[in-house]
Amino acid sequence: MDDIDLTKAESASHYIGQDFLTWLWYYTELKSGYCQDSSGQDCIVSFEQRITVQGGEGESLDKAVSSGPHSELKEVKSGLQQGKKVQQARIRIEQDSLVWQLQIRAEDLSLNSYKTPKVTFQVEEGEDPDGPFLEKMYLLEKGIEILDTLFTKFLDIRFSNSWTGERRAVNKWITGL
Repeated sequence: MDDIDLTKAESASHYIGQDFLTWLWYYTELKSGYCQDSSGQDCIVSFEQRITVQGGEGESLDKAVSSGPHSELKEVKSGLQQGKKVQQARIRIEQDSLVWQLQIRAEDLSLNSYKTPKVTFQVEEGEDPDGPFLEKMYLLEKGIEILDTLFTKFLDIRFSNSWTGERRAVNKWITGL
């Protein structure tokens, strides 16, 4: 049996993460943020405040970062037009009156910060004392489930015959930024 080259595997996951985040930005702009979770409920997904794009490797590695509450993302949009892909992004998910915020890295699809909707941990008399904890766990899972649904949608497209057309559409979107 051949040894597995982990550097290639890590590199491949890095690129799939960049493709996912770049595609997700395109997809959310195309749909004006409207998406659906696994049960078909509507939600709104948007990129906000902080996005990092990256291109090249080693000594030719080049990054552009846009951040701030009123950022127009000019630097990262220009970076996309120069062939860079999304390396890290802050994403906002809204469903009903609930809001999740998370920052995700393309390299390993890790969440650097993850804020769920607030839960009141004050328990009234007669209520289940585990209720607030269970609600928090539900909200943690729900946000991840929405993100998983979007990642699955991306993978379905990415590893199908429709990827060539989707990639052209993403490139056209990037050109129009």
